[in-house]
Amino acid sequence: MPKSKGRVKKTRKDQRPVDVAAPPQVNPPWFVPVMCGLMIFGVLWVATFYVTSGDWPLKIGYWNLVIGLGAIMAGFMMTTRWR
Repeated sequence: MPKSKGRVKKTRKDQRPVDVAAPPQVNPPWFVPVMCGLMIFGVLWVATFYVTSGDWPLKIGYWNLVIGLGAIMAGFMMTTRWR
């Protein structure tokens, strides 16, 4: 049986060389504490709302859930930018 010649790999001339000397991007020192703080704050807010049957933290009804879950979501959104 004849042997296959194989494929010739095409090279692109418009490719840029990768800069291996570039320093990695680093988050500021406040980033992780704020991220964790937002998530913990949100969980505590929602837990307080449920444990006190809506009397605490504010008497605004189920908008307390929006505040708590919004803080949790903001913390999780920050995790996508964590380097």
